[in-house]
This record gives sequence, structure tokens and C-alpha cells, in this order.
Amino acid sequence: MSLTSVELFAGAGGLAMGVGLAGFKSCGVVEWDRWACDSIRQNQERGHPLVAEWPLFEGDVRHWIDHVDTSSMEGLDLVAGGPPCQPFSMGGKHQANLDARDMFPAAVSIVRKLRPRAFLFENVKGLTRASFSSYFSYIQLQLEFPEITKKSDESWCDHQKRLQEFKTSRKNSGNGLSYRLFVGLVNAANYGVAQKRERVFIVGFRSDVDARWSFPAETHSLDALLYDQYVDGSYWDRHKIASKHRPPLPAKQVNLVAGMKGLGMLPTKAAWRTVRDALIGLPEPREDGRGLDLNHRLQAGARVYPGHTGSPMDLPAKTLKAGGHGVPGGENMLVRLDGSVRYFSIRESARLQAFPDSYELHGAWGEAMRQLGNAVPVTLGQQMAASVAFQLLSADHRNIAQRRLFETIAA
Repeated sequence: MSLTSVELFAGAGGLAMGVGLAGFKSCGVVEWDRWACDSIRQNQERGHPLVAEWPLFEGDVRHWIDHVDTSSMEGLDLVAGGPPCQPFSMGGKHQANLDARDMFPAAVSIVRKLRPRAFLFENVKGLTRASFSSYFSYIQLQLEFPEITKKSDESWCDHQKRLQEFKTSRKNSGNGLSYRLFVGLVNAANYGVAQKRERVFIVGFRSDVDARWSFPAETHSLDALLYDQYVDGSYWDRHKIASKHRPPLPAKQVNLVAGMKGLGMLPTKAAWRTVRDALIGLPEPREDGRGLDLNHRLQAGARVYPGHTGSPMDLPAKTLKAGGHGVPGGENMLVRLDGSVRYFSIRESARLQAFPDSYELHGAWGEAMRQLGNAVPVTLGQQMAASVAFQLLSADHRNIAQRRLFETIAA
């Protein structure tokens, strides 16, 4: 039983690749940025199996729906995407609905028109800030009831009030398009990504879908990493790191590690993956790029400044960021064992975002890093989408079983 999807605001394709790996067949991939589209096209031309058959549309998502035959998407299973996060980013201007880049209204419009059985949207942690709480609630209400649209002379606050009244009164319960929402904050490091990247996921199932969904269980933990590093030492042995090169146990973790040793505690999850784990097998990048792939050249000019000190080798990386005025150095730097710093290469950053080595990013270093900074880690997207796929298929099987039961009784 095949599942179908549409990917909005696809960027370089991180979430879309994850959705594909989870078993969905793409009916459309939409992205306006030409550099990101060039990355996708470049990999399509090379026959990359994860993107080769994507129907790519380069342009505004608000215009895409007018250029496709939506009848071919009847019964669509999933709409996924990461609406531009700058309106809510901790490093942005924090304008929310006043920011022209707020694409949540467009996302709601697509849901309304395509009526997918489920949707999966991702955004920055900043969306949960107290100052955005009212607008975040408004976003969720629109996704719950996408057919109750904003009137031309209505403010978003008045529209929010009308949506809330509808939800509370349930005047038309059972009628019209509606979704059951699940909202949560996820740290990618807890799902095996070598990066501490916190993101909000909004998952919705159409009200007629018998889905019993919850966020996937976390698989990795800091406690397990500390155990591997400072209790049994297997982490250092695995990487062949001599004792003199091992960083000291952070003071704030001393009591935790002492407790593990004293109680003989064994971790119940896998260890957080570190920068060192992610970069296994990659040679040191060089400025001339000699002997290396095009995405693994050294970018000169890295420097430390207050609040921007790079990512240590033996922890998950700090959140890779795109930056509104160029790439923020501190979030995209590696701290060597001797304390010196350098920028991550494009290939190293791609690994930190769980992109396959066979996937090439198009454009100069800064442009490629911006694409990666905006991306969803591929394996995180895969796990989230796989959990949605499981619920959709389970609901289908329950419906089939119920129908067969009724047919048996009727016979």
C-alpha cells in the first residue's frame, strides 16, 4: 500500500528526503530559492536515488497550487514542510505575523485545498516564545479548522477569537475539514543526530483518520554519552584517543557520573552522537581542496568572539544556523583539540545534518551552508515521517478489518 506526499518549503531537501525514506512517494516538491533548487536539480541530474523522481517546482508556494492538477493528488496522504522560520527565529527580528516571510498562512491554504490525511510541519524553537504564544495558538487553530478562513476585513486577532469560539462550541462537530493536532519540541540529538538542534513539530491527522499517534520515543541521551566517555571509557577507546588528549569531565556532570559509577547504572539509551562520531572517515579539509570532493574544502577566516566559540569535538554540534546576514561563525565552527577553531566544511555540515555523502550542495560555501542551516536533519525527518506513516497504514488496516467483519456478519 503506497503512501503519497507533497513537500512545501523544501530547501535543499532534508525533510523531503526523510519523508521519502519513510516510504512516501512525492507528488510535488516546492521551493522558491534558486540555489536550493539548483542543489536538488544537480542531484537529480546525477541520478541520486533519493531525489531523482521528485516533481520539483521552483517558485512561490502560493503560486504552485495554480500550476498543478490537484485532481491527481486526490487521496493525498501527507503534506510536509518547514515554513520559513525567520519570523520566529531567536536570531531574527521576531516579527511573527508582521514578517512578510511568515508562510504559515500559505501552508494552511495548501492543507485546505489538498485535504491530506496528515501533515507534518517543522519550525524553530523560537515559535514557542512567550511573546509569540498568541500567534502560535492562532497558527494551530487555523490548522485544526482550515476551512474557517479569515475574512477580508477581519484582523488575525478577531479571526483567532472566531476559531476559538468554534472549537469550544463545536456547532458543526463532524462537519467540514478538521484535524487533530500534536505539537511538541524535539531535540535532534535525542534521535541520533550529531547536533543539538531543537525544533517544534506540528503534526495533524484529519479527523476521519483513526490515528493513535504520539511523538517517537527518544533513542539517545547525554547520560549514555557521559557513561561511554567517563565511566567505561569505550568512547575514547573506539576513537583511539590517548588519555592526554581526552577533555576533563565537565564540573557540572561530576555528581551524575559519580552516581553512575557508585550505583553501577547502565544507560537505557544509546549515547548522543558527537561531532567526532559524525566526521569519522573524513580527512582534514584543505583550502585548495586537492584530492577532496567539492563540498569538503576549508573555508578560511574562522574566529572566536563572545557568544560564538564553536562546537567541541566530543559533544553533538551546536545548532547549525543559516544567518540573516551571512553565516554565523560560532555555530558553524569546529574546536580542535588544541583549542584552535576552523569552519566546518560543507561536507562536514552535511553530515551534522545527516545528509548522505553522495548528496552535493550547490553554490559557494556561504550559500551551501545557508541551505544546510535551514534544513531538517534527514534522519530526524525520516523518524518523524515514519511514525506518521505507521499510523496511516495502521488506520487503513483497521478499516479493512472492520469492513471485512461487517461483510462477514451481513453474509
